[in-house]
Amino acid sequence: MFELLFHHPLSVYRKGELVWQSGWPLWILAALICAGCVVTALFVWRKAHEAGWPTLRGATLWLLQSSVVTALLLLLWQPGLSVATLKPQQNVVAILLDDSKSMAISDEGSVRRELAQKALESGLLDNLKKRFQVRFYKVSDHLERIEDYHGLKTEKAASRIADGLKQIAAETGSLPIGGVLLLSDGADTSGGIDRETVNALKSRQLPVHTIGFGRERYDRDVALVDVQVPVRALADSRLGAQVILKQRGYAGQKATLQLKDADKVIGSKQITLAADGAAQTETLLFNSGPAGVRTLSAAVVNMQNEDNFGNNALTRLVQVEARKPSILYIEGEPRWEFKFIRRAVEDEKTIQLVTMLRTTQNKIYRQGVKDAKELEQGFPATAEEMFAYEGVIIGAVEASYFTPTQQALLKAFVDRRGGGLLFLGSRASLADGGYSASEFNDILPVSVGERRTTFLREKATVELTAAGRDNLYLRLEEDAARNTERWKKLPELADVQNPGPPKPGAVVFADAISGRGRTPLLITQNYGRGRTAVLATGGTWRWQMLQPLEDKSHEMFWQQMLRWLVSGTPGTVVASSTQSVFTDETRVPLRAEVRGKQFEVLPDGQVEARVTGPAGSAATVLLQPDPIQAGVYSGEYAAEQPGSYLVEFVASRAREQLGTDTIAFRREDGLAESYHTEQNRELLERLSAETGGKYWKIEETKTLPEEITFSEAGINTREIRDLWNLPAVFLLIAALRAGEWLLRRKWGAV
Repeated sequence: MFELLFHHPLSVYRKGELVWQSGWPLWILAALICAGCVVTALFVWRKAHEAGWPTLRGATLWLLQSSVVTALLLLLWQPGLSVATLKPQQNVVAILLDDSKSMAISDEGSVRRELAQKALESGLLDNLKKRFQVRFYKVSDHLERIEDYHGLKTEKAASRIADGLKQIAAETGSLPIGGVLLLSDGADTSGGIDRETVNALKSRQLPVHTIGFGRERYDRDVALVDVQVPVRALADSRLGAQVILKQRGYAGQKATLQLKDADKVIGSKQITLAADGAAQTETLLFNSGPAGVRTLSAAVVNMQNEDNFGNNALTRLVQVEARKPSILYIEGEPRWEFKFIRRAVEDEKTIQLVTMLRTTQNKIYRQGVKDAKELEQGFPATAEEMFAYEGVIIGAVEASYFTPTQQALLKAFVDRRGGGLLFLGSRASLADGGYSASEFNDILPVSVGERRTTFLREKATVELTAAGRDNLYLRLEEDAARNTERWKKLPELADVQNPGPPKPGAVVFADAISGRGRTPLLITQNYGRGRTAVLATGGTWRWQMLQPLEDKSHEMFWQQMLRWLVSGTPGTVVASSTQSVFTDETRVPLRAEVRGKQFEVLPDGQVEARVTGPAGSAATVLLQPDPIQAGVYSGEYAAEQPGSYLVEFVASRAREQLGTDTIAFRREDGLAESYHTEQNRELLERLSAETGGKYWKIEETKTLPEEITFSEAGINTREIRDLWNLPAVFLLIAALRAGEWLLRRKWGAV
């Protein structure tokens, strides 16, 4: 119908440029149109005045008559469309067939690969050959020239459409390529069509026409969107895996979420699936286990009648470190809290607690030291001594006990070293200990002020805040609701201290509730590279004394609190990558932040990344200094083979080794192919639109060869398609005149 009214295909109008074939100046046309409108207005005004018409009637008739005059004048200038067309048999059309695994999927009994072949055999290929020369290519993990479209295997686990298109644009520079025809489901595993690919096609004016295959939407599908786990952890730590999933077709139904370490189930949870298309987050708690690299798999299991099972699981790595961080705990007086904290971590094998107890003003009792020289001169007074620890706890010690140098060192310990610092409540700490006039005032998560008598000997119960209920380090029970109730049932504290209002950015995890009201009890904040916290009491020992011997609440709290204190403390070399599992990607970015022995920024070091991969493969990557961030070094490794990799980063300066760090990552192929198995129509449409092509359904490809003809690429010529003789134009003029006559008759003005 469109071509019947407008003579030419829609593509001519989309790609053509308007031209005037009469050769007469356009200013004359504009002047005549203006004159015609004025004359028409005078004529209609005179008639309307004589007949006494309302203004609206006169304006309507004038508009209709002026439109007819304008249309006739435009036709006199002979409008046309100038469009570029490819010369017959002098141009090549590149037919690119997706040969990846996803094209072997059967949608309602029809295999996508076979549908693509049938689409070519239905007359499309013959019509293309009548106008163009044809070249065939197949694309999966690489691009390959083929003789014809038969023999596709669809076995490859990757589909790099963008790389294939860039390669065609580069390798056919000397060929008159008139266009590209891509037959695919759009499952590109290289991250989509990037701007570089589009620009490469645009630079050659190559339009890409796409034919999409596969269902665009599944009716019943559960998909894991992401799994977030800590990249590093201490041995035997309680960790949480946050699983984000979406579903369609199972709203309100039950499902089992499972977490495995290799073949061993380490976490399981029954969940109720949210509304269709809504993202929901579920947390699975698990123990990190002994040192080593854990390969964790989260999955929704035992789903029935699902359209796609390939997106029900995701793999992540957790690097469980063998290090045993050392924590220094200084207590200003013998008190029950000191004794019971030490007892709580007696069996803790992953943390070394070194304690200093001030028995008199000038006498210190040391425990847990590695040798007789450690802390022999008292509390550390040098960076080398202080930075040997990863966490520090300060009990009932007034600020004046520490020299200005030691206070500055503690601040640098948190800020530069990246350590954890915990302040305990007591009659000699926080405001009562003169902390507001010390270096501690800057790093504390609360504003202590200059008050006194903030430490009170009165009973208080503990209640977790919303942030505390979500914090895994405060889990005494696996279930969040039961954990909240267990905290409420803990024995009352014997004392409580008002720490002052939390600073902006600080987080309150627990409150103390006493006869004086509610005050923050456990407050934390990040400071520099490290973290600080206040536990505003010295009475947690009652959680052990007033409960049965088998109750481990006190031990669990302090073991997990100390792990939190040192969990993020970095070494002199901190290695990282963007993720722990790379799916269908070979380029692995490597990054290292390097500091000197006193944790100063080191911009002039040398960093090597020594990679050990599958089947004993090995390589060394020399990292380059970041031009913007001093002390940061980066590089890239090409991990061609799937499997597990271990990377040791070695930093040195002037042949002196400064430190090492190790990360692990895993390479997997085929996940994207089986994960997003619906047709990615959005990608195919965007690719076509941005390159000047068009997206086609299988049943619409009859006019595709003619559409390809209108192209600026290859060997082309420009044609003028007339617009002045279109049936639609004459029908428009007739409709305007008929409309005017009908209105005149209705108004009695014929």
